[in-house]
Order: sequence, then C-alpha cells, then structure tokens
Amino acid sequence: MSAVNLVMAREPLPGGPSVFLAGPTPDRSAPVPSWRPEAARALAAQWTGDQPLTVLSPESRNGKRADRYETQVDWETAARAAAGAILFWIPRDVQKMPGFTTNVEFGLDVATGRAVLGCPPDCPNPERNRYLIYVARRHGVPVCTTLTDTAAAALAVVTANGGPAAR
Repeated sequence: MSAVNLVMAREPLPGGPSVFLAGPTPDRSAPVPSWRPEAARALAAQWTGDQPLTVLSPESRNGKRADRYETQVDWETAARAAAGAILFWIPRDVQKMPGFTTNVEFGLDVATGRAVLGCPPDCPNPERNRYLIYVARRHGVPVCTTLTDTAAAALAVVTANGGPAAR
C-alpha cells in the first residue's frame, strides 16, 4: 500500500494524483456518521501508485466551519477541478443526507471524464438516485454499488488520466 494524504476543506491543494470525495455531507442538525473515512480507507487499501495519493475531503478538519459559505464553495470547486478523479458516493437519505448540492455538482462534473458514481442500492432512498445513474451511463461514467468498487473505479480514472503524476 502506497501513502495516502488526507486534505480537508480549505487546506492547500497539492499537486500529484488525487481523488475528491463528492457526495452528501452529514449536517449538524441530523448527525449521522460520515461515509468519507471509509472511502479514504478504501482508496488507501487499493492505491498502488509510485507517488502518494491525495484524498480531498470537503469536510472540515476538527469540525471548524468556513468563515463564509462562499469560502467553502470556492474551495470545493477548486478541489474538484484539480482532482484526477471525482468519486461521487450517494447513500441517499432525503431526511438525513439529501445530497441536493451533490446533484448539482454531479451535473457539473459528469462530462469531465473524471467522475465516478457510487449509489448503494440499500440506502434509505435509492429511487432518488435513478436519474443520476441514467445520466452517468449516458456519459460513460462508471456506476458502482459498493464503496470499495467505487474507490477502485476512481483509482482507475486517476491512472487512465495520464498516470499517477498527471494531476
């Protein structure tokens, strides 16, 4: 297993191979465990590149929120643009993690050649992912049903986009 570095929201974006973890973020008002630590572990377990892999997470380190909403949005936009792959994991739950912003981000990124979509069929509202799955397939975006497979597909995108040093 090669090294993996975790870069959290609003931290400087390094060069080198990277994966952005896109998808719904738990809200303080409806606390549920984040799926991102498991995704980072899945990426770390499968990464075999010569350089360290950077995992870009839009969640704040130590829960420290952005001073302004725009600061967070700007960082996420720059991080998605810089990433070698954008891993979308959408365990849709309209009550606790609706992922409305995720829908927009997926629409912006679906045609980049860097998106991968993961939609677990056993999430609370899998029917709410149907449109994203359809659009992904129309654009040739890999569609997976487990986080492990989604991580593997994201790493394949990082490698296919010019190798580990491409971004």
